[in-house]
Amino acid sequence: MHRLLGRPVRAIKTLPEPVRWLAIPVALAICTALVLAEDNAPWSPALTMPHPDAEAALYCQSLMKALPDNLEGHSKVTPDPSPNVAYWSSSPRTVLRCGVPRPKSLNIEANQRKESPSVNNVQWYDESDGHGGYRFTTTLRKAYVEVDSPAGAYPNLVDPLSPISYLVNSTIPDKYGRLNATDDDAV
Repeated sequence: MHRLLGRPVRAIKTLPEPVRWLAIPVALAICTALVLAEDNAPWSPALTMPHPDAEAALYCQSLMKALPDNLEGHSKVTPDPSPNVAYWSSSPRTVLRCGVPRPKSLNIEANQRKESPSVNNVQWYDESDGHGGYRFTTTLRKAYVEVDSPAGAYPNLVDPLSPISYLVNSTIPDKYGRLNATDDDAV
């Protein structure tokens, strides 16, 4: 065993002193650069699988079947085995999860009163994802649908909501049990 360790040490000792002095700092600089490069990789939303109740799971199944193969020019990917999760190949990726729990931040009264986007007759609650983008979650529906629209993926962060909203409105009833309800139908 000592013979194996002795050979590399002898090989290093044969190098000129300036090379030996620089070897450790250069190795540390390379390792630091690799770690920093990994930390600067673009952030992408998680693909965590939601666990909806039985009623919401049926609505989610309909929505997932109806999702477009392309969203704003990006191809759809369905990760296995996540039947209620889809993402599109934008960079960073856009993620849709159906059957998620109601956002805890909606328990705060100020957030309930906050003005949020209504896109194609679907009301969305928006919150920052902490990375410059937004997480949009449907409200007033029988199942909660969440769309992560990361910074840099679209010219406007709500761009992916337009085609998705049509599908949500036609597959997941509003809180009154209506499909294809319009904003004018609000009671």
